[in-house]
Amino acid sequence: MRKIPVNPNQPIGQPLFPKRKTQGLNLAFIDIMSCGLGAVVLVFILVKPDVAATSAIENRKLQTELESIRKQEDELINDIEKTRAQAAKELQANQLANAEVSRLRKELAENKHNLVQKKSHISEVKNSITDRPIKKSSDIISDKNRGEEEYLLGLKVEGERIAFLIDISSSMAAEHLIDIIKRKSGTDDIKQAGPKWIRTKKITRWLLSRLPKSAQVSVVSYNNDAKFLGGAGWHRANNRAGLSRILTELDDIVPTGATNLHKGLLKVKSLSPRITDLYIITDGLPTTGQSNFAGLNPFSSCSSLLGRSSTISGQCRVKLFRQTILDTSSSFSARVNVILLPLEGDPEASPNYWGWTASTGGLLISPAKDWP
Repeated sequence: MRKIPVNPNQPIGQPLFPKRKTQGLNLAFIDIMSCGLGAVVLVFILVKPDVAATSAIENRKLQTELESIRKQEDELINDIEKTRAQAAKELQANQLANAEVSRLRKELAENKHNLVQKKSHISEVKNSITDRPIKKSSDIISDKNRGEEEYLLGLKVEGERIAFLIDISSSMAAEHLIDIIKRKSGTDDIKQAGPKWIRTKKITRWLLSRLPKSAQVSVVSYNNDAKFLGGAGWHRANNRAGLSRILTELDDIVPTGATNLHKGLLKVKSLSPRITDLYIITDGLPTTGQSNFAGLNPFSSCSSLLGRSSTISGQCRVKLFRQTILDTSSSFSARVNVILLPLEGDPEASPNYWGWTASTGGLLISPAKDWP
């Protein structure tokens, strides 16, 4: 802006420009100002916005954005709560896992300690076994199965006077009838090599090796006939020579003939003083006997027992067994134990022998094929 000089000598209150000199200028200035103000008013009128409509639109936009932000905020809050809950669960799981790890570590340490102690104990036992002097065996009969349990299904060799009754009939050579028939027609060596007969001799040795030291023993074999093994009468359980003689004679036997339990029991009954315990090794019911069957009505249908047939039925074997026990039961108070080996075609053997042994307080066992 251009500055107008001021006259210092100009009286106060007197116009700066004399009218006569500034009249034309003042009019021109007023005209210019009037034109400019009109233009401004005109422009203002032309560009003035619709403030109310704009404000409503903006408010709706802001409201929408606010609601969206609030919704996002709620979602974020929910996510935060879920995350916190999940974090709490994971923290609890971690604490439980750490506790379990601590327990397992403690248990592992204890197991390691126990293992060290057990190894130390085993080492001490081994050293004591190594240093222990070898004890000479006092057994009269050696048995490679001696280390087995003394009891077999409750069976224990016990008693004051013990008798063994060993079935040496043809069927004691094998289990199946076809094999028994084949061995019947074979040589003595073939009969003696029968698996059931070999097993019978092992069982006899097993029983004799477990005799009470103070007991007396007698061994009887029976088929069509009956005889003492190792000599008649009683033998002391600590008599090495007597028991060895029994086993030697048993090794020479050839399984053959029928099964006459009656004769075997009569031979045992002849012992004096009387037996207290009886152990029978057999594979089935008897096939022949000593009674006067012709005069007994129950045997009228048993042709073999009346001499009119070479075979005997299962039903007749049951009748024969019961008659045999009836004929020999007088003054026979021994406890009876039966070791029943398998035989094809004699299903009634087990229940009948069981009834007899149970009535005397003894046992019936049918051991596994691999025993002893």
